[in-house]
Amino acid sequence: MSEKAAQDGTAEASGKAGTRRRGKLTLVLIAAGMLVVGGGGVAALMMSGMIGGHASSREDNQPKLVRKGEDDPYMPKAEGEEGAAPPEVEGDGGDPYRTAYFTFSEDFTSNLKDSDALVQLSLACSTRRDGRVVIWLKKHELAIRSALLEILADTPENDVYTMPGKDRLEKRLTAAINNVLIRKEGFGGVDGVYFRTFIIQ
Repeated sequence: MSEKAAQDGTAEASGKAGTRRRGKLTLVLIAAGMLVVGGGGVAALMMSGMIGGHASSREDNQPKLVRKGEDDPYMPKAEGEEGAAPPEVEGDGGDPYRTAYFTFSEDFTSNLKDSDALVQLSLACSTRRDGRVVIWLKKHELAIRSALLEILADTPENDVYTMPGKDRLEKRLTAAINNVLIRKEGFGGVDGVYFRTFIIQ
């Protein structure tokens, strides 16, 4: 019996040691898992820009409002302009931000919705943001023209004869331009659309 008791005691001691080892192994595995999950979370936050300073650099890539009298490093020079241009003179009142204009190179001609009438427009648009918006307008003029022609073709004839209808059309055209710029560049920036000519036939 004493031999059996000795064997039982040895088995019991080795069982306790095995349980302790499994317990320590479980703790080590849990700690390693937490490190992996935590490290992945930190990496995700850094890549999204929430930590690590990347958020400010992403924000800096968007066009900024330009105050009157401030230099705009992005503003393209006018065609035929050589180095020294006369300084712009800004008024003291009104909007504190400078307004830049972009004129579309060609007129827009379209049928009107459910009508035989044609509308022919020449358009310009404005931005108070830096010159990147003007650069993007030139770069994506073809895509913008397509979107604006869709808006014109979806405009009822009655809208082009009234001031409220023309105001609605201006807002729709502005939104269409900004939607194209947002899709292409991630930022709109156009404040308004202006009719240079407006002919209905």
